[in-house]
Amino acid sequence: MLNLADAEKIMRKYNKEDFHILHGQTVSGVMGHFAKKHDPPQEEYWRVVGMLHDTDFELHPEAHCVAGIELLKSEGVPEDIIKSALSHGWGLTDTPYEPQHIMEKILYAVDELTGLIWATALMRPSKSTLDMELSSVKKKFKDKKFAAGCCRETITKGAEMLGWTLDELLQETLEAMKEVEKNA
Repeated sequence: MLNLADAEKIMRKYNKEDFHILHGQTVSGVMGHFAKKHDPPQEEYWRVVGMLHDTDFELHPEAHCVAGIELLKSEGVPEDIIKSALSHGWGLTDTPYEPQHIMEKILYAVDELTGLIWATALMRPSKSTLDMELSSVKKKFKDKKFAAGCCRETITKGAEMLGWTLDELLQETLEAMKEVEKNA
């Protein structure tokens, strides 16, 4: 299996912007948090999938989750990881992969949500998630002009795919991001 350090090397090979690198690391950490609850023996696998999910975005934003198929294959990434990582673009891109496994559904839901939560944190005096409450995230979620690039419909659809309330998804992702920030 591909390990997390090698996955990060691949992600960094194709991403040079600090924002994209941080996003990959954040989503990887969030996926690790969720793996501890839903599939503990596979935590590193979940983190690898999170690390690689946007590998193609910086170079191929117009072909996101499609260009990544060949890019990740050329790096020797196993097919199952490619499928899981690129399934987060289902319905948003031309990816042929639909989220099936709980891990893929969580990735679909949290990819956009991590961006919204970080944007919310940056508006706070502390610039941190550590002192953030769910009410702050909910307030910014409702404000469609705030972090307009974060698709609320995708976040909501992700919660529905998982059979979770939106509040459950928001709260658990916030907790995951606090854990990521503490360990950074």
